[in-house]
Amino acid sequence: MRRTRGPAPLRKLRHSVSVLLVTLLAASAILLGAGGAQAAGYRYWSFWEGSGTGWAYATQGPSTVRPDDGTVQGFRFAVSEDSSDADQPRHAPDFGAICADTPAKGGTKRVALVIDPGTPEDAPDGEKPPALRTACAQVAPDASSAEALASVAKPLRYDSSAMICAISGYPKTGCGEQVSGDGDGGTKESKDSGEKPSAPADGDEDSGSGGGGPSVGLLVGIAAVLLLGVAAVFQARRRR
Repeated sequence: MRRTRGPAPLRKLRHSVSVLLVTLLAASAILLGAGGAQAAGYRYWSFWEGSGTGWAYATQGPSTVRPDDGTVQGFRFAVSEDSSDADQPRHAPDFGAICADTPAKGGTKRVALVIDPGTPEDAPDGEKPPALRTACAQVAPDASSAEALASVAKPLRYDSSAMICAISGYPKTGCGEQVSGDGDGGTKESKDSGEKPSAPADGDEDSGSGGGGPSVGLLVGIAAVLLLGVAAVFQARRRR
């Protein structure tokens, strides 16, 4: 027996729901792509700790870390979205080489520092980064990383939240500002988030979005519910 086509109302319902599903999924794809295109980074000095022959992103700010004698620490100025993609200092954390000309002295500790102002691409408009340099800070045993840095790289500039804004006067202005994600290097807004802009950016949902539209997850969820509803209707029709 030849199977006949379903009732017209059911065909119309099937067509309408199919169109709606396609529209919702297309909108989800567009929003997802737009989210990636609008990704933004922050221009700031990141703080690093020497780990063997490489660098590890510091989990605390330089004003709270009190490094041991023989420690190597680095500061890198660059634009990055968060700690996972931050640029490392472009010099090996070699304490022996950096502090070779600074003999040990009783009542002090030596902290090797790598100060990397970054590349011209990451520099604020109208500024040129100075050359990368190293220094061996000889400071009191209880000195913080910030105090070690201040002993060899003045002037330092901080904001109200104790975030390092400038080392040796670079950059002249700005402090952890957000940079647009369209490649023009333009500043969009100021970022005031403590000593490391990247740390709060990892968990702050509002730091990079700025959009007021529905989320992709919401649209996909609606589409899934509609799909389940259509399946239930078809199943009920077949059982009659």
